[in-house]
Amino acid sequence: MSTSSVKVVAEIHGFSAPGAEPVPWSVGLDQVITADTFWLSTVRPDGRPHVTPLTAVWHSDAIWFSTGPQERKAKNLGQNPSCILTTGCSDLAEGALDVVLEGVAEQVTVDAELRPVAEAHNAKYGTQTWDYMVRDGAFAHRSLGGRAIVFRVRPVRGLGFRKGGTSSQTTWRFER
Repeated sequence: MSTSSVKVVAEIHGFSAPGAEPVPWSVGLDQVITADTFWLSTVRPDGRPHVTPLTAVWHSDAIWFSTGPQERKAKNLGQNPSCILTTGCSDLAEGALDVVLEGVAEQVTVDAELRPVAEAHNAKYGTQTWDYMVRDGAFAHRSLGGRAIVFRVRPVRGLGFRKGGTSSQTTWRFER
């Protein structure tokens, strides 16, 4: 694992318990790395929001996901690449953390950049359902075929919502 070239500043904002400290980005990053499901929010061409669940992996200071080229999220990102990825826990349990990452989705088509991401995805989610390989600037499922275009989002801002008795709202600013 390489050292991050991104400086992340954490600050308390919003509704937080008295004396709450900002959640360090390392804690938010752990939530992102271990989360199974993310919710991607994009904007339709007519301005209406679109939200959908998906799988994603953290690699090289960015969050990566894939989708079919004809899927609504791919079409939305083609018109407006601004997006938000959210993950967390629906429980209000002490210490539970929800993470929101804001950024711009970039479609990545360079096979050399995609290979470690496909490997990371297969390692995280297993190859029973997802068994990606890289072919012609996209992911392809080893046994099912098909093409999935791949997006990278380098977060510019993040929010961490810690719940329970020590609730806090942290804003992370990513300085590149």
